[in-house]
Order: sequence, then structure tokens, then C-alpha cells
Amino acid sequence: MDILTGVLDAWKSAVDAHDPERVAAIFTEDAIFQGLHPYSVGRDGVAAYYDSQPLGMTAEYRIAETRRLAEDVLLGYSSVDFAFTDRPTISVHLSVIVRRVGDAWQIAHYQVSRL
Repeated sequence: MDILTGVLDAWKSAVDAHDPERVAAIFTEDAIFQGLHPYSVGRDGVAAYYDSQPLGMTAEYRIAETRRLAEDVLLGYSSVDFAFTDRPTISVHLSVIVRRVGDAWQIAHYQVSRL
């Protein structure tokens, strides 16, 4: 399994489980996070964002591109479908920068676009 798939699989698993603290743990402590609401910096903002999402929301992603920016930094571009139990699916584009922190890879930048 490649690095980005491992990170996004962990993210998807936590999102699907509606576990905001587990989602936030996948991010660096100083992560820049831009979902479909105003941006935040740090894990508290990530946890609050995912805590506000409805129960039953799930994510399906498809990686389109990956670029190694440095030995410990990776850029990824994906399409994500967020499905809900009571409304239509939202399709977005997701750009992430993941960074190795110790032995783990974490999301340092997360940017969603509805283009």
C-alpha cells in the first residue's frame, strides 16, 4: 500500500465511524484544514468540523495524482464522494499535503473544492 492510500484509508475509516477525535489524530497538530466551511488550524478545528457532520455520513475517495515534494512530504489530489442517509451525495475535489511526523504520515494541509 502506498503512503497516501494508507493515510486516506485511515481518514475514511474514522469519517465513516463518525469518530471526530480519530479523524483529528490523522492530522498534524498545526494542520491547515479547509472543508466546506471556514478554515481552521490544528486538530481542534478538524475535530469540531467532523463532529458537526451528520451521523451516517461516509466518504469514498479516488486518488487522481500523487507527487513526492520531498523525502518526508507528499502531495495528493483526489475526488471524494460524501454520502448521507438523508440527502444527495456531495462530490468534491480534495488536495492534501501529508508529512512524515516521527514514524507516522499525517495530513498537514487539507483543501476541499466543489469545482
